[in-house]
Amino acid sequence: MGVLRYTIPNGFTALSLLLGLASIVTSQIGDLEFAAWLIVWCGILDTFDGIAARLLKATSSFGAEFDSMADLVSFGVAPAMVVINAGMQLGGIETDSGQFRVLLAAAGVFVLAGAMRLARFNLTSSKPRTGWFAGVPITAAGGGLVSSAIIVLIRHEDIAASLPLQLYLPVGMFVLALLMISRIRFPKAVIRKSKIINAFQIVNILLIIYCGIFRVFPEYLFGIGMFLLIAGIIAGRITRDEA
Repeated sequence: MGVLRYTIPNGFTALSLLLGLASIVTSQIGDLEFAAWLIVWCGILDTFDGIAARLLKATSSFGAEFDSMADLVSFGVAPAMVVINAGMQLGGIETDSGQFRVLLAAAGVFVLAGAMRLARFNLTSSKPRTGWFAGVPITAAGGGLVSSAIIVLIRHEDIAASLPLQLYLPVGMFVLALLMISRIRFPKAVIRKSKIINAFQIVNILLIIYCGIFRVFPEYLFGIGMFLLIAGIIAGRITRDEA
């Protein structure tokens, strides 16, 4: 039972890592929407991983490091590859242009910032737990915002065609990279004192899982991602409690 207890959360992590790899391959062969949905599924598995580890009391140093490695692939490298291919397919960016080099640089900075963010989190994970992150987590940046934004652009071709994606895509990646390595206080999805906030968190987690599993309503995923990003940053600025 002891081995099984640790195998279950690590199994979710392993599957997330493999789906992240599948997303990279899928984006390279041209199926951008499915590649982005695979990243959403990685986010769902990351949620299951955390829930299983807490319920089974199966947290370990190995699990923490393994989770970080999987997160870097699934929410760092995979979203970066999806954005690069989206720039070419949706934004019409030519591979021999300066715009492509800027997009590559933005994607590289995003991955580096994600790696630094994960390393910093691991260094502080032994400290007493609080209800706040230092900086936006890579799961929110790559797993939530980037993947859902690409799906929305693919499903709404008129919107994608009207936007200067050769500008928006690299700028978005640079901004998310800065938010990840910043010291901004960003709320964790933990039990709070407010029943309203707790209910809001539970309902949204269930809705996100539903949308991800059935690949529907990416607009909701992107909208709630933007709302949580902005509201979380504001909450971190106006509050100073640690719970």
